[in-house]
Amino acid sequence: MAVSNGTTVRVHYTGTLADGAEFDSSRGREPLEFTLGEGMLLPGFEEAVRDLDSGGSVAVTIPAGEAYGEYSEEMVMVVPLSRVPPNITLEAGQQLRLMNEHSELDATISEVTAEHIVLDANHPLAGKDLTFAIELVEVL
Repeated sequence: MAVSNGTTVRVHYTGTLADGAEFDSSRGREPLEFTLGEGMLLPGFEEAVRDLDSGGSVAVTIPAGEAYGEYSEEMVMVVPLSRVPPNITLEAGQQLRLMNEHSELDATISEVTAEHIVLDANHPLAGKDLTFAIELVEVL
């Protein structure tokens, strides 16, 4: 019996990129529990689970445009060091939350030079097709 919106399920999954690199997995911890149709997960992930019976498994590839979007150069900003607060750790890979009176934006420092930092506000998985191996462990 396939599951439908409003059904709570528990799944194990492993997410990989096109080169086979693993970016996330529930293996080794409790299965992921969620309710179908609440929009908490990528639509392609939910759709793959919707087609499973309890105990079933599937591999699904979600194109970048249907996952975290295409990579956008417009989301990359060069910021002079003079505009960076002194309490910020200036290290590539450092995550920052940028805020103004209207919005918040997460960004990662991708480069640090003597004059500026480069901030990338793209999601880390933007521009990447994502493959998920999913096992429907339990229908609650």
